[in-house]
Amino acid sequence: MLGALYDLFEDPSVPRRIIESAGFSDIQIKIESGEKSHISGTRIAVLVNGREESPDHTGSSHECRTLSDVMGIIDSLNVSDSVKENAKSIYRDIAEAESMVHARPVSEVHFHEVGMMDAIADIVCNCMLIEELSPDRIISSPLRTGYGHVRCSHGLLPIPAPATAIISTGIPTYAGEVEGEFTTPTGAAIVKHFAQGYSQRPRMTIGAIGVGIGSRDYDIPNILRCFIGEAVDVLYEIYELNCNIDDMTPEDLAPVIDILLENGALDAIISPVVMKKGRPGYRLTCLCRQEDKDRLAKIILSDTSTIGLRIWKADRYEMTSSFDTYRTEYGDVRIKVSEGYGLVKWKPEHDDLVRLAAENGVSVKVVRDSVRYVPKR
Repeated sequence: MLGALYDLFEDPSVPRRIIESAGFSDIQIKIESGEKSHISGTRIAVLVNGREESPDHTGSSHECRTLSDVMGIIDSLNVSDSVKENAKSIYRDIAEAESMVHARPVSEVHFHEVGMMDAIADIVCNCMLIEELSPDRIISSPLRTGYGHVRCSHGLLPIPAPATAIISTGIPTYAGEVEGEFTTPTGAAIVKHFAQGYSQRPRMTIGAIGVGIGSRDYDIPNILRCFIGEAVDVLYEIYELNCNIDDMTPEDLAPVIDILLENGALDAIISPVVMKKGRPGYRLTCLCRQEDKDRLAKIILSDTSTIGLRIWKADRYEMTSSFDTYRTEYGDVRIKVSEGYGLVKWKPEHDDLVRLAAENGVSVKVVRDSVRYVPKR
């Protein structure tokens, strides 16, 4: 993954400088060109005290550190606050998965030093390069886990490794036809943290292709490819879940909206309807991505009185959104900028307007009128 991101830069000195600026102690990043199955790309090896973690995850060091130690190491690095927060969030996911695997509190999970430092460097460097590339949206293909068994410090484990399986919960995976480990806990955690959707490569005008090379040899090319470019105006595929409800009070039904949104719904609404026998009722509608529809359907069935729901596949015109910050005389306001189909729209975040109005003793309209934002592109 790191090699593929590195390969996206036109000037290789840029990602090299970024990686070397992190300030890792006792860690060296070895960058080299190579090929797998006659496909050229970049391989990046993380060396701890001059040694790379062995392919079967077994290292000779028995020194262990806790999650708190790991967070301290990340905080000590010469990287931006956003990189630190992203890296710590990814490592928390790994620690929580290990906690579930070993049935012990997260605070008692210990990481073997060689594997731990290797993972920290992998995670932080990936976060740094993604921050530098600054994509508007990241889409991942479904993850190939492989199958069989892998030997690690805990012995022989099934593939996907238990921690990988837990981290991969909620995202599409498949075993593939080749035996071996193709997704590790670290790789799964990085993808899960950054990916905003899972599908095959969408329609896009490709600007650059990055090829990352793995160390093992398989019957298929052991590479990971990253494509970066401009999205072609396209209809995005979504799913609509809906059901009719006439036996719940408004007080009981209203919280379902927040529950669905917190669990990945793109939108959720409640509309009044007239049902059989002239009974007033409600229609609950939820919009979501394919990978979320089964989970959200179960939430609707468990959190409402309905005993069934309908699902439709639909296409949606969807603009790409990002956030910018505009400084007014009353304070900073976040600006949501949406682009697509030759259009650019923007609006200030209402919560920021309300907060600044209260802090400065003025009306929301006064703060809104002070925002004279001009989109950068």
